[in-house]
Amino acid sequence: MYQRYFGLKQAPFSLSPDTEYFFAYGHYAQALNTLLVALKTGEGFIKVTGEVGTGKTLLCRKLLNSLHNDYLTIYLPNPLLSPYGLQVALAEELGVEISHFVHRLQSLISKRLIELTKAGKKIVLCIDEVQAMPDETLEALRLITNLETEKRKLLQVVMFGQPELDKRLEQVKIRQLKQRITFAYTIEPIDREGMKSYIQHRLNIAGYKGVLLFDDRALALIYKNSHGIPRLINILCHKALMACFGKGNHLVTAIHAKQAIEDTRTSQQWTRRRFPLWSWISGSMTAMLLVAIATWKAG
Repeated sequence: MYQRYFGLKQAPFSLSPDTEYFFAYGHYAQALNTLLVALKTGEGFIKVTGEVGTGKTLLCRKLLNSLHNDYLTIYLPNPLLSPYGLQVALAEELGVEISHFVHRLQSLISKRLIELTKAGKKIVLCIDEVQAMPDETLEALRLITNLETEKRKLLQVVMFGQPELDKRLEQVKIRQLKQRITFAYTIEPIDREGMKSYIQHRLNIAGYKGVLLFDDRALALIYKNSHGIPRLINILCHKALMACFGKGNHLVTAIHAKQAIEDTRTSQQWTRRRFPLWSWISGSMTAMLLVAIATWKAG
């Protein structure tokens, strides 16, 4: 809607985990480097945790895109699998033909992993939202990673999860899985200076060529209310740009940022009771949209 008005080729603050927008700064650059080093050294289990909205899924996809041809990567976005469901999902990704002899599935997976390893492949399994995975499935995952040659693991696992994952790993019944984790990284929110670079980075990727569209007071308000969490930064920046566009301005100021913040608060309060997925738009945002559309058409 406002892309043409600000000289953008695409929406800069979409919530979709587009790896083109990966921000190689601070914790994110360190996390990616940690993962690449850990996988290169053949570690079996690697854990990445972070609060909701800190960019774990984007980091996961960036990791998958960064691995070279000698890696075979498997991505499981759904952790709500039974132990057998996990085996089936893994077998399908490995190209194992699944027959009705389900008791042989583990051995078929093992055979396929050995074949791929002999062919020079390193197999990496990335699982998102692991904090939601059932205990029995976590144990099944640990047992699968028991498969190894004399020199290295046949399967490396990278687990991405919210902080609740750390609490679950303290349980006695899955303590063996915790002992297998050799590399771990916690993604922290972006700091104040980093947020400014983050916003400029996303604007540049979207095609913007000018100076930063947000003044210092707007940035201060956005940081204070987003706490440096990328998802919230994206939401507030998107709404602030919409407010700026709707008023026919060319610089996002504290006035636009306050509108975005207030709308997000109203939206969150309303949608918690009604429709959680519609956290972007509330009644006041609808009015803002109508003003913006009218301005856009008039231009």
